[in-house]
Amino acid sequence: MVTNAEVVIGLVSVSDRASQGIYADEGIPTLQAWLRRALVTPWRAETRLVPDEQAVIEETLRSLADVEGCSLILTTGGTGPAPRDVTPEATLAVGERVLPGFGEEMRRISLNFVPTAILSRQVAVVRGRSLIVNLPGQPKAIVETLEGLRHADGSWRHQGIFAAIPYCVELIGGGYIDTDPDVIPAFRPRGTRR
Repeated sequence: MVTNAEVVIGLVSVSDRASQGIYADEGIPTLQAWLRRALVTPWRAETRLVPDEQAVIEETLRSLADVEGCSLILTTGGTGPAPRDVTPEATLAVGERVLPGFGEEMRRISLNFVPTAILSRQVAVVRGRSLIVNLPGQPKAIVETLEGLRHADGSWRHQGIFAAIPYCVELIGGGYIDTDPDVIPAFRPRGTRR
């Protein structure tokens, strides 16, 4: 596999009101800005803004994975306990394998900031050669979850979940993703870095 091959990343924002134009979506712009800082691998985004409708979310995820060939799909929004929050259900419905560690770690990171992090229901799954990860809905929480937490001196207090994503994507055959270690170092076992 060529290390400079372009990686396709799906970015899905789930929101009834943003998808209706009642207010501007902040999820996709936040994800794009963070990925521009974090990735050194060539990439392009396939973006979708959808309502909190399980069937629509499922079809969007299937299309991004199966038709668009996204190696990574990041969703934002729709992961709380409210009746219309159905992103986890849609994600589990299209997934072939669940990776529970991602949800556990996202909640652990968010608990550093808000006690309501335990209400979050984010999940991550594998579908074919795509890793699908549900992220929080708030821009600040998206960045904290992906990047992690640092001490005042800049040293790592707690690395974010993106440290594990490049190697996971590679293991499932989704391509090679590398990061700027100053933003988030991608973990790989010795001898697997290109």
